[in-house]
Amino acid sequence: MSETVIRTLVLVLIFATVFLISEMVFGHLRARGKSARAINRRLRMIEQGSERQEIIAQIRKDAGEGFGKYPGILGRWLGSLERIVRSAQVGVTARQVLLFMMAAVGVIFSVLLISATYFGYGATLGLIQLAAAFSLSVGVALPVMFLSHAAQKRRAKMQEQFPVALDIFVRGLRAGHPIASALNLLATEMEDPIGSEFGLVTDEVAYGADLRDALQDMADRWELEDLHMFVVCLSVQNETGGNLAEILENLSRVIRERASMYMKVRALSSEGRMSAKVLTALPIGTFALVFMINPGFYLEYSRDPAFIIGFSVLIGLYFLGVVIIRRMIDLKV
Repeated sequence: MSETVIRTLVLVLIFATVFLISEMVFGHLRARGKSARAINRRLRMIEQGSERQEIIAQIRKDAGEGFGKYPGILGRWLGSLERIVRSAQVGVTARQVLLFMMAAVGVIFSVLLISATYFGYGATLGLIQLAAAFSLSVGVALPVMFLSHAAQKRRAKMQEQFPVALDIFVRGLRAGHPIASALNLLATEMEDPIGSEFGLVTDEVAYGADLRDALQDMADRWELEDLHMFVVCLSVQNETGGNLAEILENLSRVIRERASMYMKVRALSSEGRMSAKVLTALPIGTFALVFMINPGFYLEYSRDPAFIIGFSVLIGLYFLGVVIIRRMIDLKV
């Protein structure tokens, strides 16, 4: 056999080996990506062998803990934090987030006071005020901003998915499926977050909960008007009868029209909303960054008696500005 033929065979074998390995690798990646897109968190937990009770407990881990029952501003703030953590779905409860923030504020505040006293600045009232502002900025404000951003993204995705879920539900009803079976279609065909939420509803119904109560709990968890209208439609149809598929089809059209109007309003108010985000986050981020890079920039002036009054007025003006700009961009559609 000539040397040319041997070289040709070797090159063909190398090409075939590389081609087969590449196909195996890309085939595995495509299958993995398709599986990740096709299933939601609940189905992945079922595939991993988790029990239904564990799945319900894990998905409902961010359920309400009753923080809103406290009176006054404290109750409103804790209730708002509870809703943010529940919507962000970070895998921890609102109580755990609150404990983490309190611990972070305490540690940062203590370290700053001890360090400043050690370097000779003295534990003045201005220093205490400055340390409290920095610890609250890093331990509370920045985590809340991060959680708010994550919660807003998940709520937006939930609103975007809901009309599609209604269409699938209506098609299931028209095909002859009962309501429970049509809900199971949403649990198996929809991605997160709505797929796992409807899966939680089907699991609760399977364990004996009333369907309307399970759907109402889901609507209360997300506090979306579209979900509340869906629950009302099911409740009214259950009591008075009628063509549920037609009712939900009309509801889907109304939701899409509302979403179109909402997007127009968001487009017209985008400048104000972006200004609100920048004016809310920039002062806190700048203050925290400058203090970490050059703490002496603030500590030198913290011993001045005028610093206490000036810094207090500055904080008051910041919160006043946040309240005003939030009211200006809070548009109801």
